[in-house]
Amino acid sequence: MIYILGAVVLVALVLAAFSFRILREYERAVVFRLGRLLPVKGPGLVVLLPLIDRMVRVDLRTVTLTIPPQEVITRDNVPARVAAVCYFKAVDPVAAVTEIEAFGPATSQIAQTTLRSVLGRADLDQLLSERESLNEDLQQIIDEQTEPWGIKVSTVEIKDVEIPEAMQRAMARQAEAERERRAKIINSEGEFQAAEKLADAASIIGREPSALHLRYLQTLLEIGAEQNSTIVFPLPLDLLQPFLDRVGKAAAAASGETANGVGELPHLADVEK
Repeated sequence: MIYILGAVVLVALVLAAFSFRILREYERAVVFRLGRLLPVKGPGLVVLLPLIDRMVRVDLRTVTLTIPPQEVITRDNVPARVAAVCYFKAVDPVAAVTEIEAFGPATSQIAQTTLRSVLGRADLDQLLSERESLNEDLQQIIDEQTEPWGIKVSTVEIKDVEIPEAMQRAMARQAEAERERRAKIINSEGEFQAAEKLADAASIIGREPSALHLRYLQTLLEIGAEQNSTIVFPLPLDLLQPFLDRVGKAAAAASGETANGVGELPHLADVEK
């Protein structure tokens, strides 16, 4: 009798141990009683009927899904290997259990097929420079497909893009040619602006001759500051014209006085007489 009572107590303890579950804050319990769905339970202590209730634990935390590298042919027929990462979580535990057998692998497969489909419609330049818009398109499409499963896809990021080495060299040559083109354009624009400024300066100097004289004097000062032993400096005749006029007048006056003096000299015959 004692052995029978002990066996009953042991069985009761085992059934009680299987009847209690403790769920964490980020977990929910989807319970089926004889196959019928009960309301979601948790977090905390969950009591189950032994051999009658079956519980499925659902994690509500965000899952980081690494999408394996996919072979993609872009719209401009360039082969590439693209790897991405997807962040999703279960927002409806009941749908995540009843609508899909395993939502994790299913989300991974949807993400891979969507990645190949979306990136196959993009050019290589878009794949390299417009990742943000492609990420948004991927997130929206994958989220629409997983929404009936109670899965919310929050973010999809293209992580790595591998292209053939020949294409990399071609892109490097293209980038170098583009940099040279921009340098030539900037150089020509600088020369054009300098020519405009020189034309404006020449126009101002042409209206004001004194400005030209001041510019020459300033240039002489700059050359003299360099401590050169020999300076060859062109001097405009306009600058020396007042001095030349004054020297010419003085020479003319001197020649006139000399001529008058010679005419007044007495003849030698008159002196002898």
